Amino acid sequence: MNHPIRAITLFACATLALPALAQQVTFMTGPQGGSWIPLGGALKSMWEKDVPGLSIQQTPGAGIANVRGVDEGKAQIGFANSATTVDGVEGRPPYPKKTTKVCQVANLYPQYFQVVALKDANVKSFADWKGKSLVTQPKGNTAEILTADVLKINGMTYQSLGKVNFQAAYTDAVSMMKDGHAQVFTLGTTSPASAVMDLASARDIDIVPVDDKTMSELNKMNPGYHKLIIKAGTYPKQDKDIPAIGYTTHVIAACDLPEDTVYKMTKAMATHIADMAAVVKPITGLTVKDMAVDIGVPMHKGAAKYYKEVGAM
Repeated sequence: MNHPIRAITLFACATLALPALAQQVTFMTGPQGGSWIPLGGALKSMWEKDVPGLSIQQTPGAGIANVRGVDEGKAQIGFANSATTVDGVEGRPPYPKKTTKVCQVANLYPQYFQVVALKDANVKSFADWKGKSLVTQPKGNTAEILTADVLKINGMTYQSLGKVNFQAAYTDAVSMMKDGHAQVFTLGTTSPASAVMDLASARDIDIVPVDDKTMSELNKMNPGYHKLIIKAGTYPKQDKDIPAIGYTTHVIAACDLPEDTVYKMTKAMATHIADMAAVVKPITGLTVKDMAVDIGVPMHKGAAKYYKEVGAM
């Protein structure tokens, strides 16, 4: 008589035990058309295969939105840009408050803040932007924040320029440059950037170098920025190395994501660098030491455990 009840009780106990085995996490990647969505897909497959019981729900995002998403508990993992993640840790705009629940997992590849000017605009330094027409990304995007910071360091604001346009799509910004409606274009992406290649096929351009004063002031404001070099020959008619402001695409996780889970996720990335590089070419040459470099964001305990174990930290 009591067998059905016992069966129901056993079934209920078994059902309650299931969530302990499976772990569902949300992973915020990037906007459509960018490299973060395919890279996110590659990481999802890798992590689900190498971390028993882990199930990943991939969702679109963007650098700053992902940091906020992880901090607010809407996601547990995300891609981000080192410099704007540091802004969150410090509680600087565009963040409403300090992010306290976001931890560093791994650095993946460099992003370059590229300043492209039409050759006939005669822009050889950041100070030469004065009075020129500029096109950048929408307000609050990493490259737009950098554009405003660079103006400030050089004693200018957007009001010092002839005209400013905020365009979400690189293709629209390139069209404006081709038509001469803008003379300077700022963007933050990998190098070479296909948008810059497209522009260079139609117009003669200059890649404007960062000067030491701007770089050092910027680095004081935010240790997430560092100097990178756009090698000679990266773009048509570019005959010398150009110093540029750089930052890093990295993986962040909620600080309370279990240590063992993040340890295994970090190990999976470190042992599958070639698979990640097959999706995003600039990852080629990444080392475990590069993954572990301190960028000013607290390191997740699970990631730190792995890096210490292999002598990368």
